[in-house]
Amino acid sequence: MENVTPNDVLAKAEALRNNLSTGFRDEIVKSLYSEAEKIAHRAVKTASDKKYDLDQKIDRLVTSPITGLPIMLLMLGVVIWLTVSGANVVSEAIANVLFSLGDLGRNLFTTIGAPWWLTGFIWDGVYLGLAWVISVMLPPMMIFFPAFTFLEDLGYLPRVAFNLDWMFKKSGAHGKQSLTMAMGFGCNAAGVVATRIIDSPRERLIAILTNNFVPCNGRFPTLIMLATVFVASAFPAALTSFIAAGTVVGVVLIGVAFTFFMSWALSRTVLKGEASAFTLELPPYRKPNFGRILYTSIIDRTIFVLWRAMQTAAPAGAIIWLLANIPYGDVNLAHAIADWLNPFGVLLGLDGVILLAYIIAIPANEIVVPTMMMMYMGAGMMVNGPSSNTDIFNLLVNGNGWTLLTAINLMLFALLHNPCATTIMTIYKETKSWKWATVSVVITLGTAILVTFLTASIARLLGWA
Repeated sequence: MENVTPNDVLAKAEALRNNLSTGFRDEIVKSLYSEAEKIAHRAVKTASDKKYDLDQKIDRLVTSPITGLPIMLLMLGVVIWLTVSGANVVSEAIANVLFSLGDLGRNLFTTIGAPWWLTGFIWDGVYLGLAWVISVMLPPMMIFFPAFTFLEDLGYLPRVAFNLDWMFKKSGAHGKQSLTMAMGFGCNAAGVVATRIIDSPRERLIAILTNNFVPCNGRFPTLIMLATVFVASAFPAALTSFIAAGTVVGVVLIGVAFTFFMSWALSRTVLKGEASAFTLELPPYRKPNFGRILYTSIIDRTIFVLWRAMQTAAPAGAIIWLLANIPYGDVNLAHAIADWLNPFGVLLGLDGVILLAYIIAIPANEIVVPTMMMMYMGAGMMVNGPSSNTDIFNLLVNGNGWTLLTAINLMLFALLHNPCATTIMTIYKETKSWKWATVSVVITLGTAILVTFLTASIARLLGWA
């Protein structure tokens, strides 16, 4: 033993560790907590001898292997239904006000004799880009973030992590990734920042690279519009909001499935490593503090995310206006680029206008729909497009050749495509590496292209398109 060095001990420990079962760490943690519980029972005397208190009774339902996941899906469905049913009316009202202000500004510039290009660039480009982002993004955030913060303040979100831990463990990821994934529903950049709660660098990187498979607030308007116009419109009006919400929940679950699959693939290829133990103490349920909920959801989240989106939407609106007003042959530059992209778009079950809209919308996903509407309507600026679902359906299907395949593949592309510019920059700041920021784009965009190509090819092969 005198000749044994510390390196010999470490080498022996490493050799023995490879022979341990995958649940060894969990068994150690379980034994520690079991022993601590025994000590607490011997040392602490309680006034009553109830077998279960209220928290435990609730947890027997919300963390049950049988009822836990259905309750979680029900919660998600309720939040999305509230967002779907409440956002459209408010969005339209805000858009009407902001577009009216834009008309006043445009008339003022015309009155003082400003050049047409300056009036168009400022009011039809920059301002309308901002107006669209505010009117499309603000109402869903004002519904989703308070609902999300309410569940967080109540103490329910740690139960979500508890329910999903075994799935992430099977995927080679960390159970806390469920919390960062939940944050991604509001903003993928916020979800990336939230990965700081994961201690393991490898598992944190997995969470960062897969966070974008959860649709953020900026992608919900596209999903809601497609679900309402192409799916819910086939049902009675009383069921429209429920069918649209159910459709969006289905799309979200597809994104969650891709999160698990890509986490599994990364953990077995470029990010191999040993899974770290996840110990989670479920906090007691708390009476929600509505003052704190409103402050956190409105000030810390809604205004913060909206301001960041406005900073990227302003230049995007300017680019849209320039492309729509610079002539190129018999058409403008926007239509020329869309025509050039169209063969590749058709290959994916989409079209050139959709691809161009997503290229322009890299700074902010919220401007995808208005950009498409502007080009389909032949306008030289963002316009407050058709208001009814029937008018939108006629514009897309009868006017521009959309099919059900186009709507389905646009849903898939909207779900899986590359992160926005803000999220890409956040990934770079969190990883200190352009390599991983680039990998995040390649993984998501590559997945979106592959999935839409396969969907379109199978649909055509079976004669469905």
